[in-house]
Amino acid sequence: MRANRSAEPIEFAKMAGGGNDFIMVDNRDNRVKDPVQFCKRICTRRLSAGADGLILIENSARATFRMHYYNRDGSLGEFCANGTRCAARFALLNVISPRRMTIETDSGVVSAEVTEKLVTLTLPPPQHFRAERPLQLGDLAVVGSSIRVGVPHYVAFLSGPIWKHDIVPAGRRIRLHPDLQPEGANVNFVVVRDRHSIDVRTFERGVEDETLSCGSGVVASVAVSALFGRTDSPVAVLTRSGITLEVSFSLRPDGGTDRTVEDVRLTGDARLIYRASVTSETIEGFDPDWAENPTEMPREP
Repeated sequence: MRANRSAEPIEFAKMAGGGNDFIMVDNRDNRVKDPVQFCKRICTRRLSAGADGLILIENSARATFRMHYYNRDGSLGEFCANGTRCAARFALLNVISPRRMTIETDSGVVSAEVTEKLVTLTLPPPQHFRAERPLQLGDLAVVGSSIRVGVPHYVAFLSGPIWKHDIVPAGRRIRLHPDLQPEGANVNFVVVRDRHSIDVRTFERGVEDETLSCGSGVVASVAVSALFGRTDSPVAVLTRSGITLEVSFSLRPDGGTDRTVEDVRLTGDARLIYRASVTSETIEGFDPDWAENPTEMPREP
């Protein structure tokens, strides 16, 4: 992928929400022609700007604007809650939308409100909850639950502190488990501290690593905790970044076995890190696939 040196450089912003970082581009004029390759290159850490994913802001006939989210590996993501919160503040800062807006994503339309540096998303109810989804990892049996918050999630509760453990090996094995294919799942490890606070760490598909936060994973973890009767709204969620996100919700009905989580709101930071312009050196001179996973000789940059 060669930069078009005769064209004006593409401007972008680096933003972060809860520790998830993103490259944000106003693409309403369709400047990014090959988003998959652009994403893989600009999101490569240490060789380029580096990020968990790329977000393109585009026009929408159904909402204030549309966002396309690409995971760091170039795969298209149906939904990213932290990314959507960053997209909302980016749109406000760039006079694309007012403080209250609707955002079209690949999993549907959500609404957002920006208050200073915080953004609150209002989300549809989580779907496809399976309370018991046991998985066998060799000699280890994992007992967890599956639920969909825009994208598939697997939630496993732990009994002790989670901050000193390496969750990546187990997270990767669960994410790639045959019983969760073909989509795979984001994998969330959860400790319930009390009825209004939990700790969450997430291994994210597409990034294929632990991220400092996962907004939909936070919501999935809170939803499963609530459906098991272990938490009440609102819930403060401490993430790997050290940043706390808040999830509020209601349960319908209040009792019984057919409860659902509704009126879901996710609130957290959406920080503008910097603004910059793409140069040829931002996206050329290296093989992003080799940088992520060296197997054969790297291709010519």
